[in-house]
Amino acid sequence: MSNKINWGIIGCGNVTEVKSGPAFNKVADSSLVAVMRRNAAKAEDYAKRHGVPKWYDDAMQLINDPAVNAIYIATPPGSHEQYAVAAMEAGKPVYVEKPMSLNVASCMRMQEVSEKTGVKLCVAHYRRGLPMFNYIKKLLDEKKIGDVRTVRLSMLQPDKSAMITNTEDNWRVDPAIAGAGLFYDLAPHQLDIIQYFFGQATDPAGVSANQAGLYVAEDVVTGTMRLRGNILFSGQWCYTVASSVQEDIVEMYGSAGKISFPVFGYEVKITTEEGEETLPFPPPAHIQQPMIEKITQYFLGNGDNPCSAADGISAMKIMEAFAYGHSKQ
Repeated sequence: MSNKINWGIIGCGNVTEVKSGPAFNKVADSSLVAVMRRNAAKAEDYAKRHGVPKWYDDAMQLINDPAVNAIYIATPPGSHEQYAVAAMEAGKPVYVEKPMSLNVASCMRMQEVSEKTGVKLCVAHYRRGLPMFNYIKKLLDEKKIGDVRTVRLSMLQPDKSAMITNTEDNWRVDPAIAGAGLFYDLAPHQLDIIQYFFGQATDPAGVSANQAGLYVAEDVVTGTMRLRGNILFSGQWCYTVASSVQEDIVEMYGSAGKISFPVFGYEVKITTEEGEETLPFPPPAHIQQPMIEKITQYFLGNGDNPCSAADGISAMKIMEAFAYGHSKQ
């Protein structure tokens, strides 16, 4: 690896416009040098608008470009394994979007290729890099609310929620492309951050259903699991509720208080015997930038993996258990 990471993006769609793409040129020792999209006109347009020197409509051409020494995969999950394996076999480290892939078995194959080739692999559970979540982790480590007893997560959204990225083909609710619908689109961030706080969960179990019949994928999921320290977790996800009852909240109840926060919002509420305090955490302009900084340094050999394949697999195992009652390995 050189002393600078020259990135190539496979799948320069909506998620890369603001959340991630521009950040590759804003962090130290990093540059975005090439992008790929199957639609050549859209790839060229993205490259011109973002000042990227090269664009492709074929992923292998980008992977084999000698100017590119690291790959960011931002395609729908159904193609993550294919592109990640190709990149790692070409000797180029990979930063792959969440969910890591369609199922646990696919994620494990990706991990095996990384281990076999010795090429680095990271997963885009980028909330780990945000100051708000690291502040919450600090509060927990300092036992601000004493010993945590229970964690409750609720993600309730209407069908036309602004939180959900709609596309022309609506691939996020096609199980063949995205797995268990919108649950697989948003829950990776939620379940990963819970494990970031408390360590790897055990005993995950759940049920799911399609209630509204708007698409084939599941639209409601519930699940329970056990966290480190015998903490009990319960979660619910539904994507067809009324706008008036939508919520995005995690509530952590302890022996000395409570911490609550939205996973996709930017404030933390702390309740103790001394009273209640709400702290705002404005997001960065490019929400993945803190994680991209850590990954760039990891690829350069200057730090640890901020979100490993094992982390991605752990989140996927929980999602499968919640959505299907068991792992689909």
